[in-house]
Amino acid sequence: MIRVLLVDDEALVRAGLRMILEPAEGIEVVAEASDGGAAITAAAKHRPDVVLMDVRMPGMDGLTALKELRRSADGPKVIMLTTFDLDDYVHTALRNGAAGFLLKDTSPRDLAGAVRTVAEGSAMLTPKVTKRLIDAFAGMASEGAGEARRRLSVLTDREGEVVRAVARGLSNAEIGRELAMSEGTVKAHVSRALGKLNVANRVQMALLVRDAGLT
Repeated sequence: MIRVLLVDDEALVRAGLRMILEPAEGIEVVAEASDGGAAITAAAKHRPDVVLMDVRMPGMDGLTALKELRRSADGPKVIMLTTFDLDDYVHTALRNGAAGFLLKDTSPRDLAGAVRTVAEGSAMLTPKVTKRLIDAFAGMASEGAGEARRRLSVLTDREGEVVRAVARGLSNAEIGRELAMSEGTVKAHVSRALGKLNVANRVQMALLVRDAGLT
């Protein structure tokens, strides 16, 4: 079972998320929290696999809680809930290790699918949304093209092709079709690239490619 912690300051939102996720096969909602501080406490107590957390909350916000939750290597994967058009600090969350983003109007089917995808640890959710976020925020706080290219130079040619495809917002299946390889092989390349680049997820990988000017 994928253990999920729900974090939102609005009880109605949490109730709606619970109603969607609880009937989903293989998913268990183990706890709820109303702000970032409570989320950290609940995560320590319940050890969720995935935290679904609002960006904006009174008290400790989602960005601060995200940073705390991702301090340890075995910490839960965190999906941020965002309205996208209003959140001008999404880039910070990407840099701090958010495993993905969900818009608050995400369909129930896509919500459960995103939780499963992130729990697997090998694929980002909703590639088109990921690409929109990268396009909107990659120009902020760039680490510099030279340094980004130096970091990417450790990849093999094939890994580089896969990583650049990730930066374009393609899913593993789409990358496999484009590069004539199985989805499992793509998944293996992505996993190795994440380790070589020392990044937490596909969004951070894609931002590195953008910083290098390779897309």
